[in-house]
Amino acid sequence: MHHKPAQRKALRLTPRLVNWYAENARDLPWRRTNDPYAIWVSEIMLQQTRVTTVINYWERWMRAFPTINKLARARPEQVLKLWEGLGYYSRARNLQLAAKQIVARHNGTFPDDPEAIRSLPGIGRYTAGAISSIAFEQPEPIVDGNVIRILTRLFGLRGDPKSKPMQETLWALANQLVKATADCGALNQSLMELGATVCHPRAPQCDRCPVARSCVARREGLIHLLPAKPVRAATMKRGIQVYLITHSDRVLLQKRPEGFHNAGFWELPNDETGPARMLATDAKPLATARHTITRYRIQLQLFAVPRSKTPGEWHARDNLNAIPLTAAHRKLLRQI
Repeated sequence: MHHKPAQRKALRLTPRLVNWYAENARDLPWRRTNDPYAIWVSEIMLQQTRVTTVINYWERWMRAFPTINKLARARPEQVLKLWEGLGYYSRARNLQLAAKQIVARHNGTFPDDPEAIRSLPGIGRYTAGAISSIAFEQPEPIVDGNVIRILTRLFGLRGDPKSKPMQETLWALANQLVKATADCGALNQSLMELGATVCHPRAPQCDRCPVARSCVARREGLIHLLPAKPVRAATMKRGIQVYLITHSDRVLLQKRPEGFHNAGFWELPNDETGPARMLATDAKPLATARHTITRYRIQLQLFAVPRSKTPGEWHARDNLNAIPLTAAHRKLLRQI
């Protein structure tokens, strides 16, 4: 990608993108504020989750923790409870860790320096760029799935978008775009919005796109081939036995240990994080649930087992909604 033509193209594209965003942006609650804390929370929630789901979670979170200080002082249980159902829970733990750091190092005020923002737990290059540009109008670039799709199609980039040279090219292009306008926040959000609402992976609506005339993929009939698909790792199947141990109206639960996915959440005893297989495998399971984590397809089977010396804590059945339970185990309990 030659530097000069790309720069000229960037100067041509940015006003069209910014104007389109001004007229077409969805009205989302975190777009009605300049509060960097509120914008940061929305960006972290949106990382793995659809906008429609995030709206309610974001509004509840901002009611419970309206300031960085409130979040820093909250009970970790309450933080996880408010995040329950959003998945990838290290995001919630990092939000609180970062809030504590901001209180300790920046007096509770969100820092406006991109370097300081990048040094916070759970904030990578993309999130730092989003906060810097949207909250502080600093010309910091962003590259995520939506932006990759738009840039590979606009500029006709054919390589694996996850490869190092391609990542460097994409960040360089994103940087040229954001530096070609005074409206840094609007430009970056126009890329996010265009990817989310117009430039879809399978059936992009080119007739609604403000930069379709400049799109190489459209001109050369490459839309369905870009971005190029990286080679996928094979998925692996895993079975986990889960044990229902009850005592009158109480259920035995264990906390997921540090170092495991969803650490700090409650779940039923099971042979993934707890005791070895506790019963004959020919017993019929009371309930089954499936879920997928990265490349693992996991099947959980729930068995009733007699009380034994299994470690854990007793929780009243009626109280299970009030504590953070892993989604798969909540699914199992709903079935019974």
